[in-house]
Parts: sequence; C-alpha cells; structure tokens
Amino acid sequence: MSNLIKLSNLNKSFDTVKNIKVLKKISFNFKKGKIYSLMGPSGSGKSTLLNLLSLIDRPSSGSIFFDEKLINFNDSKKNDILRANKIGIIYQQDNLLPDFTALENIYLASLAAGNNKIISKEKSKNLLKKVGLINRADHYPSQLSGGEKQRVSIARAVVNDPQIILADEPTGSLDTEAAKEVFKILKTQLNSNRLIIFATHNRFFANKADCQLEIVNGNIRTINV
Repeated sequence: MSNLIKLSNLNKSFDTVKNIKVLKKISFNFKKGKIYSLMGPSGSGKSTLLNLLSLIDRPSSGSIFFDEKLINFNDSKKNDILRANKIGIIYQQDNLLPDFTALENIYLASLAAGNNKIISKEKSKNLLKKVGLINRADHYPSQLSGGEKQRVSIARAVVNDPQIILADEPTGSLDTEAAKEVFKILKTQLNSNRLIIFATHNRFFANKADCQLEIVNGNIRTINV
C-alpha cells in the first residue's frame, strides 16, 4: 500500500497568554486502503491534527505531503480546491446548512467543486439511497434525527469521491444504536484508493480500525501493532 499522507516533523503551537505546544515533531505515514482511529483525552490535539490534515489550519512548522506533493500553506486558493475535490470532512455536530434539504446539502458540496448541477443532483440521490435516506431527501436538518443528520453528512463528505475522509467524533453525539449504524456506513466508504481517519473517545469504535493511534504528549503512537 502506498502512502497517501506523509507528516514530517509536524508542530503546532497556539499563542495565548503563553505559547502552548499541542503537536510536537509528528512524523507519520497514512496509507491508502486503511481506516485509522485517533484517540486521546480532550485537549490532546486530535481536532488540531484533523484541522491540519484538512488544510483548514496550518502547522507552526514541519511539512505535510499529499501523494508525495508538499502542501504549500501560503497557496490558500490551491488548497481550497484540493480540499473540495480530495478531502471529505465529517464533524461531530453535523454542520448541515439549516435552510437546505438533505438532498440540497449534499449536491451543494458537489456544485462547490465545480460539478454539473444535474449530475450532482443525481449522484446525491444515489448517495442518499446508499445511506438509507432517500425518503428523507426533501426534509430539512431540523426534521432529521441525529443519526440521520450524520448519515447525510457522510453522503455529503463522499459526493466528490475524495481520497481522504476525516471525521471528528462522528458518533460522539449519538446514542449507541445510531452510533453503530453511522459507523457501519462510514466504514463502507473505505476503498483501495482512499483512507479514513476518525477521532473518537469510544474504544469500541477505535478497535474496529485497521490502525489504532493515540496522541500522547503531542505525538502519535500506534497502539495496535
């Protein structure tokens, strides 16, 4: 399996009253075709790392490579295009647009990547079928349960066929049964050309990953070898 993401001496600090080093000299390779769980206590840096991988934030120092190409964090326009086409993001709180239906939330993400509206709508309908929500296509987020909203979020995240799916506590706000259903759907999105990284506090879901990671003292360690 080839490396899709390479981290090299990655550091992230925040300047508040004092300089807080959250991530320290992280070097790690994420491979295609694998699902990774990322554990660690609150404040350990899980969300910080996902924000760096999604190119929403930039490291204090160090490098990130996608497909062996160095990310230039000064080229925000290029990175926005890369994110729209190559990275799907799922949040703990679904982040769906409240004034748009489930279907619209999905195909708007496709339009944002420059795709044709008719094709985008058809693809979005097919994705809603796959996550078992075609009968909820015209419902607004306020009319959906927490589990349904997360299934829409998964469909939205994969509508542009990303190579990378990043999920920050995707089951954290759900009850046990809804969480299991959402995780099952998330795991079906894995393929040989894609990797999935999800942060979680839940050991049950973490254990289902191919590779279990933990952030300890600002660095990554593998906890299943």
